[in-house]
Amino acid sequence: MPQLDTSTWFTTIVSSMITLFILFQLKISSQTFPAPPSPKTVATEKTNNPWESKWTKIYSPLSLPQQ
Repeated sequence: MPQLDTSTWFTTIVSSMITLFILFQLKISSQTFPAPPSPKTVATEKTNNPWESKWTKIYSPLSLPQQ
């Protein structure tokens, strides 16, 4: 049974990875992406709700006195 020669595997794998990296970089750089959306200023109107001017307190059942 002959021994498998693995001395060139590192060179083959590294060169393949470099080639794939370069190809993907070229493929991605050739694409055109849409411009990012520009922020839009929106004028918000303040509406006066009747409950905003009143002071209200919500009582937790645990803070109420024992009956």
